[in-house]
Amino acid sequence: MKLNKENILQLLQQININESTTISDSDFVHSIKIEDTCIHLDIATSNPSLQFKNKIKTQVENLLLGEYPSVTINLNFIVPKEKSNIPTSNIKNVIAVASGKGGVGKSTISSNLAIGLKKAGYTVGIIDADIYGPSIPLMFDAEQARPKLVDNTNKSLMDPVVSYGIKIMSIGFFTKMNEAVVWRGPMATKALNQIINETNWGDLDYLLIDLPPGTSDIHLTLVQTMSITGALIVTTPQPVAIIDARKAIKMFKMKQINVPVLGLVENMSWCLIDDKKHYLFGRDGGKNLSQSEEISLLAELPLDQSIREAGDVGRPAALQETDLGKLFKKLALDVVDAINSRNQILPKTKKVEIKHNRGCN
Repeated sequence: MKLNKENILQLLQQININESTTISDSDFVHSIKIEDTCIHLDIATSNPSLQFKNKIKTQVENLLLGEYPSVTINLNFIVPKEKSNIPTSNIKNVIAVASGKGGVGKSTISSNLAIGLKKAGYTVGIIDADIYGPSIPLMFDAEQARPKLVDNTNKSLMDPVVSYGIKIMSIGFFTKMNEAVVWRGPMATKALNQIINETNWGDLDYLLIDLPPGTSDIHLTLVQTMSITGALIVTTPQPVAIIDARKAIKMFKMKQINVPVLGLVENMSWCLIDDKKHYLFGRDGGKNLSQSEEISLLAELPLDQSIREAGDVGRPAALQETDLGKLFKKLALDVVDAINSRNQILPKTKKVEIKHNRGCN
């Protein structure tokens, strides 16, 4: 069989994506390019599962090498551009709230930032992307809530839960509060994809993504699935937290990810005892990190019992007309300024395309 695009497509018809769809459908085969004895093949799929991709890769290689044993195959998986059900054109800005280390108050910052943005007059949503430890439902007094299904363009989507005017979606709405989520990476990333792509968000000025700590499959899935306007890094001044926060910053700055870092929030910076500031977790960690990484230090927030109590009872501290409430309002306005500045000088962030090269020259 002659080596050309038509014959390659004919061979690929033997591979089934499901009972009714073959890989040779135009929606899956994005492009075929032949250079001498090298076949460049781009396959578009929204399935993030490594098991799925390895299965397809093996079948493609077996078929093509069986017919053309002397060729080299360069097989790339790309995210389809027109497959997402999320009305992304109605979501103006997507903010990833991240931290390298757990326990630094990332979800607390996310929930209070959302309230601060809402009080400033913006429409806001939150995705609780911490699949294994969702906490946003608790912080918004919505643990017993369940999303409802709505029909949208001939497909059922989930209406987000609304609390204090914030649209919320979390895996916590679908699991029992006292049960552990014990899933392998592909299952967790599939759940995140469903939360993103099957939620009826409507019009939003800001969608916050409360990420799990570290740099994991969840982070990679997010940047593959959505165009992230920018990332907000949360840390404490403690050296062990700063080390991990730096790793999170480096991840977003990687050439293949290239998500702008909007700024740094130092949480638990100090504790007020007898009208005197005590630096329980060290001092100037966030300031030094912001200078070395050349990113803005947007806020230094105190370790305050009332912030913790407010989150535990499901009423974020930013709702209060107190000095703490004013701090979170200022943070929200500073984040808005950072995003506006970013949008004026930088183009829209591209989704990440993960390619698996076989070394064709």
